[in-house]
Amino acid sequence: MMKLYSGDLSPYSARVRMQIYAKGITDIPFERPADFGMPKFRDTHPIGRIPVLDIDGDMMPESDVIAEYLEEIYPEPSMLGATPRETAHIRTVARIGDIYIMNNMFMLSPQSRAATRNQGIVDLLAGQVTRNIKALDRLIGEDGFACCGRLTMADCALVPGLFMVENVLPATGVADPIPANPRVAAYWAAIQRNEHAARVLTELHRGLAERRELIRTGAFEKMMAAAAAAHAAAEG
Repeated sequence: MMKLYSGDLSPYSARVRMQIYAKGITDIPFERPADFGMPKFRDTHPIGRIPVLDIDGDMMPESDVIAEYLEEIYPEPSMLGATPRETAHIRTVARIGDIYIMNNMFMLSPQSRAATRNQGIVDLLAGQVTRNIKALDRLIGEDGFACCGRLTMADCALVPGLFMVENVLPATGVADPIPANPRVAAYWAAIQRNEHAARVLTELHRGLAERRELIRTGAFEKMMAAAAAAHAAAEG
């Protein structure tokens, strides 16, 4: 039996959930681990991040690895290409979404809630995101999908990445670059109407609303302080 450790606001988890929805997989339940962010979680999940695919107690981390594994054991409907060259293009675009956009946004997101922003961090990471959206504009499909005229693993990586750009980047004082890149903007408008993308986006928006409420009430700062203290005690 498999289980996915996941969270609504985790863009990496959203990538895997979208793939699961698109493939019609119904036997992988989702669970947010109660000890996520605490030392106990790292005891069994050394990387300390989600998603993690639990395969009868064998823990598989990293969204890209999980996505490829699921593609192998649930090959239909295929979310790769019909030819090796198509598959290479899909993986290239997915890599842009995962590494060049999502990873930079993940590292930048703390600046959206910082009392005093580190402008050097903002300039560096937001500059990378803006540059890579421009690169994506030259590679992305023009028919409502990222590649091949149908939903692929590239879409699964891009949807949560572009969600982060649109909803988090402006909170760091940087304008959303999506509207300035016409092919990305057209894709973003179209893909949000896809049922699987829309489902994941609903979850991401729910997670963002919950996070913002925790920040507003001060509960998030307390949670972060408790986690930092627990890690310091565990390492001391």
